Amino acid sequence: MGSTDLLQNLSVQGTHLPPMAFRLPTGMHAIEVSLDSGERAEAAQRLVRDIYPQGEESLWNAMGSLYSAMADEMLAGGVGFFGIGLYDIEDGGGVAHCSLTIAVYESGETDQDVVAHGIQTLLLGDPLHEVTWLDLPCGPAVCGVTFRKLLVDGAYTQSGKDEELVMGQIQVHIPFSTGPYTAVVTLDSASVEQWDEFSHAVAGIVGSVEFPSPAFIDGRPD
Repeated sequence: MGSTDLLQNLSVQGTHLPPMAFRLPTGMHAIEVSLDSGERAEAAQRLVRDIYPQGEESLWNAMGSLYSAMADEMLAGGVGFFGIGLYDIEDGGGVAHCSLTIAVYESGETDQDVVAHGIQTLLLGDPLHEVTWLDLPCGPAVCGVTFRKLLVDGAYTQSGKDEELVMGQIQVHIPFSTGPYTAVVTLDSASVEQWDEFSHAVAGIVGSVEFPSPAFIDGRPD
């Protein structure tokens, strides 16, 4: 399993944040939505070529435009990063899909433990959450896992009948060690049969998170 090192310089409400570094596992294809619009469009085109290497130009253009538009919407909603995970299902069972987003919000508190304990208390108030405290190399974090049933209209199912769809979500809240901000890493998927693989992917991502000195962006001192 390979990985990719990414150094983020995200922004929230026009404020530049301290950098955040992490690794993505093989199978996760991503766009940094904090890029400018032209760079996002180029990143979307690269993404669809990675996901559909055997595709044609018409498919690449259509899907690239779709993902670029999604990135624009997510940026407006406060998301600083999003990706799509594609993992082969054993025994030729097809491909399992998941989505990954990273958002950052201002917490107003620089003590990582204080922020993490506050998040833990909040999540424990929701009985649908399975809450776990994490001691990551970058500091404390809190993980919440939920499963919800959605009713899918028969117009969108193969059977033509309304069907229940189980959606799983892993969400990890990671307070910055370098400022009063918290990163929220969220993975969503309806491929719950592959949940162990998705859980391992998220564990690898959040376990690799670092908050480098702001003097080092893109691996080089200012």
